[in-house]
Amino acid sequence: MRQGWRDSTLPVGPRPEVPNHAKRRAALSAALSGETLVIPTGPEKVRANDTAYRFRPGSDFVYLTGDHDPDGVLVMRPNGSGHDAVLYVRPRSPRDNDEFFRSRDGELWVGRRHTLAEKSTELGVETAPLADLPAALADCAPGRTRVLRGLDPSVDGAVRPYEPPKRAAAEGSGDRPAPLGRDRELAALLAEQKLVKDEWEIAQLQDAIDATVRGFEDVARVLPADRPVRERLLDGVFGLRARHDGYDVGYNSIVGAGEHATILHWIRNTGVTRPGELLLMDMGVEGRHLYTADVTRVLPVSGTFTPLQRQVYDIVYAAQQAGIDVIRPGVSFKDVHRTCMRVLAEGLADLGLLPVGVDEAMDEQSMVYRRWTLHGFGHMLGIDVHDCANARKENYRDGTLGEGYVLTVEPGLYFQPEDDLVPAELRGIGVRIEDDVLVTADGAVNLSAGLPRRADEVEEWLAAQRAAGFRLPG
Repeated sequence: MRQGWRDSTLPVGPRPEVPNHAKRRAALSAALSGETLVIPTGPEKVRANDTAYRFRPGSDFVYLTGDHDPDGVLVMRPNGSGHDAVLYVRPRSPRDNDEFFRSRDGELWVGRRHTLAEKSTELGVETAPLADLPAALADCAPGRTRVLRGLDPSVDGAVRPYEPPKRAAAEGSGDRPAPLGRDRELAALLAEQKLVKDEWEIAQLQDAIDATVRGFEDVARVLPADRPVRERLLDGVFGLRARHDGYDVGYNSIVGAGEHATILHWIRNTGVTRPGELLLMDMGVEGRHLYTADVTRVLPVSGTFTPLQRQVYDIVYAAQQAGIDVIRPGVSFKDVHRTCMRVLAEGLADLGLLPVGVDEAMDEQSMVYRRWTLHGFGHMLGIDVHDCANARKENYRDGTLGEGYVLTVEPGLYFQPEDDLVPAELRGIGVRIEDDVLVTADGAVNLSAGLPRRADEVEEWLAAQRAAGFRLPG
């Protein structure tokens, strides 16, 4: 087995996005000068017994390197003027031992890996064999090293969290909030760095969103008006588009027919559509560079909304539009939330559901409207569907919007089938409309405007898709 193999080289060159990753590493270096930084991507995860889930690299690791292979670790060491970055990776299987055909990581099992030189050329960063990582981590100085934890158990175990002296740990007591731990601060800085998207990132998001629009079109074309189909059929059709046009789905698709639309994270998708009911679909394609869309649409299965369905839908649409209209740099995240929620509360009052006035319902001591709205208006979007989740509250949920932010706007109304406080005809209706919005200097741009939102436009679009018929992606 070790004899008679022809050598081969990969025709690699620097990827176009290499300068973007270098710029991000430089920004992180400037924020944490003089400290060693360790950012792993993580290993494959076991699905069952000896089978693994399809590997999805760590978001922060990809953000800084562009590498999609498992097990890699980026180590940034201070050099006096910044940091030297070294990417520790598993190199190509050698032919002088049995790894290439015996190991589950070998070339005959998982395919051709890059040599260290090929990887370095492609990503624009120095590389070293993964076998050298333990020695490199053993050399990390306590109190001068930060690790992005929770991704790779071997890295977490090799570099213990720094425990400051008790006096220093107590400095956060009193009226001031306790400071973040050193490792948590690394995670927070990376999250906050990702708040502002550059032009390349916005282009990746737009590509993923455009593919998502095509995926919704695919699903609409196989959705019959006159007979039931399984939610999993629609889930699968969208998944086909995601795998063909991107890397995968950005999250488990929510396909909620009828009363399943009132369950926020309905991912079992075991139900069936029924003519006369609504179908809520929350789905997004994750692009080849792992930036993801996140879009929700509600379709009337029969082709047209009933008067009551349209009334609920129009309330949610008005709330979403009000939120989009208020978005601009300097506006607080909470103000967008309050804007959307007030419109929903006013709509609930029009439906005769609020037991108090709108102003009282909006008061933080009441918020009775939350029984039927359940969640906030949206979240940041990017290389994660819930991007920037580790950012400090004062820079995200309690902060203000900035130019280059991308976020979802997704208000909803949900009337549970067992809710005795609503009329019977409302029970089991769930409506959420979600779009992906870029904050610009002048306001907001709806990146997912390729899918209609107004009730009459949705009906026209659904009819047009059904008339076009389903075609395999090509």
